[in-house]
Amino acid sequence: MTQVLLCGAMIVTLSMGIRHGFGLWLQPITMDRGWTRETFAFAIAVQNLAWGAAGPFAGALADRFGAFKVLVAGSLLYALGLVLMAVSTSGLAFTGSAGLLLGMAQSGTTYAVVYGVIGRNVAPEKRSWAMGVAAAAGTFGQFLMVPVENWLIGGVGWQQALFLLGALALAIVPLAYGLKEPAQAAHAATHHQSIGAALREAFGYRSFQLLMASYFVCGFQVVFIGVHMPSYLKDHGLSPNVATTALALIGLFNVIGTYAAGTLGARYPKRHILSTIYFLRSVAIVAFLMAPLTPASIYVFSAVMGVLWLSTVPPTNAVIAQIFGVQYLSMLGGFVFLSHQVGSFLGVWLGGKLYDSTGSYDLVWWIAVALGVFAALVNLPVKERAIERPSLAPAAA
Repeated sequence: MTQVLLCGAMIVTLSMGIRHGFGLWLQPITMDRGWTRETFAFAIAVQNLAWGAAGPFAGALADRFGAFKVLVAGSLLYALGLVLMAVSTSGLAFTGSAGLLLGMAQSGTTYAVVYGVIGRNVAPEKRSWAMGVAAAAGTFGQFLMVPVENWLIGGVGWQQALFLLGALALAIVPLAYGLKEPAQAAHAATHHQSIGAALREAFGYRSFQLLMASYFVCGFQVVFIGVHMPSYLKDHGLSPNVATTALALIGLFNVIGTYAAGTLGARYPKRHILSTIYFLRSVAIVAFLMAPLTPASIYVFSAVMGVLWLSTVPPTNAVIAQIFGVQYLSMLGGFVFLSHQVGSFLGVWLGGKLYDSTGSYDLVWWIAVALGVFAALVNLPVKERAIERPSLAPAAA
C-alpha cells in the first residue's frame, strides 16, 4: 500500500501541478501571438472537455489492463502536448496541442486512473483516507509548481518554460512502475459484471446522477478561478506576483483541505461533507467580491478556497467505490469526472467570452456563486450504501 500511495501521489503531483499554472501563460502567449483572451480560454476549455471525454476510456483501459500502460501513454502525450503548445502559431494549432493533446494526456495521468489502483489495493475502511492522501499530494504539486512555472517564464521565456515542463512530464514513466499490478488484479472483483451492465446500473441510479451534477459545479468554479484569476487581478492593478502567490496559496491550503476531506469521509457521511464544501465556496466568493480588493483580501480568499478547492475529490470517488465497488472504479470515476470537465469547459470559456463582450468577469463570478448553492443542495439526498445486486452471482474462487 505504501508504494502505491507514494508513487500515485507523486504522479498526481506532477500531472496536476503542471496544469495548475496554465493561467500564468494567458497574458504572455496572447500578447506575443496577438490573440484574444477567448482564443487562449477556448483552448484550455477544450483541454478540460477532452480530459473529461477521454477519462472514461482511460479508466476502462486501466480497469481492464492495469494502470501502468495508461500512465506511460499519458506521460508521453503530456510531453508532446506541452512541446507543441510552445510552437503553435495559430489558434487552431494551439487548441489541438494545449486543448486536445493535453486533455487526453491528463485523462491518463490523474485521479481516475490512480484512484482505481488505490481502490483495489487499500482496505475499504481506509479508502477515503488514502484518496485524501493522493489528492493532498496533487495539491501540494500546485503549491510547488506555480512559483516554479512563474520563475521559468520570467527566466527563460514562456516557450522554453513549456519545453522544460515537457521534459518533466516524462518523469511519470518511471513512477508508473510503482502502480504496476498483477494482470489479474486489474480486473478482479467480487462479482462478475459486464461494462455495459455497470454503465446501465450507474446511470440509472439517482445518487450517481446527483454526484455528476455537483461535480459539474466543481469543475466550473475551480477552472474559472484557476485560469482567469491572474488576469482578473492584473486588470485591477495588482502585480503578477500577487496572482502567483494567490495560486500557490490555493495549492498549499488545498493540501490541508483534501487530506481533511478524505479523513472526515472515513468517519462522517460524505454527502454532508460535499454539501458543506460547495456551500462554503459560494460564501467565500461572495465575501471576496464584497470586500476591497487588496493583496490581504486576495490571500485570505485564496487560503479559504484552497481548503475547499479539490476537497470534493476524495469523498466523491469514495462514494462511487462505496456504492458500486471497485471493479469499474476508474471508469465510473471517469464518467463523473467527465461531468466535472464539462463544467470546466464552460467555466473557462465563459470567463473569456463574457470578459471580451462585457469587459468584466463579474457575471461569471455570480454564476459560480449560484451553482455552488445548487451543488450544496443536490448532494444532500445522495445514498451512500452499497447498491444491491441480487441477480449477480459471486465470482468463482
